[in-house]
Amino acid sequence: MSAATMSTERRHRQLLASGTADLFELITLAAARPIVDALAGLPEQRRREIGEELTGWVRKRERDRSQWWSSGTGGALAVAVVGCLPTAAKAAAILGRRTVALDGERNAALVREVATERGIDWLGDLAQRIAARFTQQTWVERWRFVATLLRAEGLAPPTDERSVQLWLQSVQFPERGQRSHRAPLVERLRQDPFLPAMLPRIFEVDGLGTQLAYDLVGRDRETEERHALPTALATLAAEGVLDRPLLVDGSLGRLLRGDRPGALRAFVILLGELQPTAAEVTARSTDYLRLLTDAPAPVATMAQKALRQLPDLPLESVLDASRQVLHRPDKSLVKAQLTWLDQLARKTHRDRSAEIAEVITVAVEHPAVELRDRATALATRHGLDPAAAQGGTSALGGLSGPGAASGPGGAAGAEAAGGAAMLRSRGDDLPPPAPPAPAPAPITDVDELAEEVAALLGTRGHGAPLDRVLDGLVRLTAADAPRVHATLAPVIERRHWSWSGLHQWDPLCLCEVVVDVFQTAGTDQQPQRRSRWEALLAAVRRTDRGTPELVATNPRVPAVHRLLRARITEIGVHVNDPGHPGLLATPTSANGSLDPLALLERLTALGAREPGHWDLTQALLRLPTEVEEAVAAKAAALGTPAGDRLADWLRGGGLPQPTMREATAVRRDRQKQHDWEYDQLTSRRILVELRPPEGYADPYALLTADPAPIVVEADDLGWPNLWPSVLPGHRGVVAASALPMVAACADMDQQHGTAVLPLLAESTGPGGVALDLAVAYGLGARHGADRVATLDALLTLAGAGQFDPVGTGEQLGRLVAGERVKLSRAVEPLRDAVLAGAPLTVWRLLAAALPALLTAQKAPRGLPDLLTLAAETATTTGVRLDVPGLAEVAARGGSSRLVTEARRLRTALATT
Repeated sequence: MSAATMSTERRHRQLLASGTADLFELITLAAARPIVDALAGLPEQRRREIGEELTGWVRKRERDRSQWWSSGTGGALAVAVVGCLPTAAKAAAILGRRTVALDGERNAALVREVATERGIDWLGDLAQRIAARFTQQTWVERWRFVATLLRAEGLAPPTDERSVQLWLQSVQFPERGQRSHRAPLVERLRQDPFLPAMLPRIFEVDGLGTQLAYDLVGRDRETEERHALPTALATLAAEGVLDRPLLVDGSLGRLLRGDRPGALRAFVILLGELQPTAAEVTARSTDYLRLLTDAPAPVATMAQKALRQLPDLPLESVLDASRQVLHRPDKSLVKAQLTWLDQLARKTHRDRSAEIAEVITVAVEHPAVELRDRATALATRHGLDPAAAQGGTSALGGLSGPGAASGPGGAAGAEAAGGAAMLRSRGDDLPPPAPPAPAPAPITDVDELAEEVAALLGTRGHGAPLDRVLDGLVRLTAADAPRVHATLAPVIERRHWSWSGLHQWDPLCLCEVVVDVFQTAGTDQQPQRRSRWEALLAAVRRTDRGTPELVATNPRVPAVHRLLRARITEIGVHVNDPGHPGLLATPTSANGSLDPLALLERLTALGAREPGHWDLTQALLRLPTEVEEAVAAKAAALGTPAGDRLADWLRGGGLPQPTMREATAVRRDRQKQHDWEYDQLTSRRILVELRPPEGYADPYALLTADPAPIVVEADDLGWPNLWPSVLPGHRGVVAASALPMVAACADMDQQHGTAVLPLLAESTGPGGVALDLAVAYGLGARHGADRVATLDALLTLAGAGQFDPVGTGEQLGRLVAGERVKLSRAVEPLRDAVLAGAPLTVWRLLAAALPALLTAQKAPRGLPDLLTLAAETATTTGVRLDVPGLAEVAARGGSSRLVTEARRLRTALATT
């Protein structure tokens, strides 16, 4: 050892003998090795004194929230803790905190060194106590730290769920720099002392299968080891290192218990790698039959293939299982089951073909028409009349879908209601929508206001009745400001954590401004607070004519949202004005519309008091377009500027409807080599451009909009759900504004963007091409909840006679043909619309969509299913519509499903 090193050690020992400030500095500098050297030979009494000071120092730093211990500082802290604290419990109280990062094996080696020098024997206890604090946020490095200590002490690993997950992650992706890093996975498993304890738990921890099926990429990033872990486990089983029955039974047990489909995939792969013998499958045939009938489709398919290889499987077992399998919606699984039954009837059990054919007829009621046809043909081949076997009824030619066997809208429900009732219907059977519900009564009590504010802050703006809350806030503050402030302050403090601050990623965020209005109510408007509100009104400016005008600063923020923000900001400016009678624009209907007489009464109560400009503007925009002249005359008779403005608005016909035309938005240029956002963006999107009618000045730019840029939409905070209530009579304007968010649900697989569509359906005014596009995009949304919202809107619009199926169908066909929307997603909601009572609407939509789909360069996935649905709706409604391109597809040679379904539709149209 050099003289310099000896001098450093001597200095560290001297410093530790006199005080701990320099030890704390070494921890802060992540100097773990110097701490080990400095503590060497230190008396135990002095160590305990340092330990007490160290504990207080750590607590103070974390109490002040000034410390997050990185892997370097965490390692230095671990060395000091083990070198000075008296027990494992006290050491774990510090090292078990989530704020202390421990850098795997490197930290553990230094900790063991200092423990050995000190002569303590509780490192294993410490490791177990740290492991007991694992959470889902625990990093794998903390597991490696614990595992190193446990291996060194010869102790068994913890087998709780999180420990198993971390162990598996550590095995798959070992710590860089260690000798095991470059070893193949199978070698790492063979040498892992924890494998016997962890292996049974692999099959017991829910969701672990998603880690098991991970593919390993080579160091050159060009080679890839597919299904590395299942392959390694199968290899070790073949070598006799692992118990093969444990792996087979464990995999089957996991599949029987069920899990998310993605998590079950790994165990299907493992069974495939193990390749169970016929004897092994026969011994477990009961389990395989349960999987065939009840498991998700990929698992059931695996079980089906395994069972079909058994020569002596009892026929009764196959038939019992088939009666359930043939009801399943998984077409490939049902088709394979029918093929299996056909082979049994033709070869293995020819003497029982009639019994087998009777089971085959179960599929005559299947929702998929091609399976119904196949079942009919097979049953007939084996000498059984399907219609007779089904009691004289059949679902052939009828409408069916998921749940059709028991649902009132399915084929069975139709027959129970009277045979061919569905075939007699030539149109839709949708109930007319109820008139808009009246708006809730105004808030008249401070306690009720507090409850509504708490509910609003709990919804993050998702369609909450913001107008009613703001109106109650203004009126109650004018009546008793101190009580309002005293009541709301604890509610806001307790509830607004998710609303606090401006969410910078979302340009539509109004969380901060709304909470600020609540916090301003009932307080003294100090000059600085007042000036802040005035600064927020920078979004409003005056033109040379003196007319307020909304300023557009972000192309992602439509004018309807700028108006909403301006009005809320204006409320913040005047919320504490004495004698405020309430807001003019509070709706009288749940859809946001306002009764002209109610507005007239409010203006009368206002007297000579000047209302807020944006409050009155919003009130005018909520009025119906057609109002009697008597109301305008009464407004003019008020003799106030607000009354005159109302009269002029009514006599001028209000806000006109815009002109719309399609426009294409193109993805921006790549900004850098690794442009993450660019790779998420769709290349092209069809949007809508708005322009005011000729001669209309459009002072607020509500009718002037260019296509918004294509971006990764922000996490949904629900504010766009308020847009329909801002312009309740201009459905097309709101649809054009919301179209980027709706489209992103389909072409970028985002979610929640279609939640605005059912609210739009309750509005009024023409939707135009904007609404057609919105519904078309929504039908192809990635997530089921978004497609359900679109279906709700479609049914509401169709029931009101305000849906354009031809326009929507043409847009859907173009979007799918242009690879903007996936057709396979749209089939389900369209079939559900038929079952809900809209077969004619769906048929017209399909007839308009099919020409573009049939002539597409590549047939879209899901087109045969769409043709099937078209044939069913055409037959049901009895309406014949031309479908250009159908004859050419139907005339193609071969018997592909596309050609078969095209011929089916052609036949249906010929007999209609």
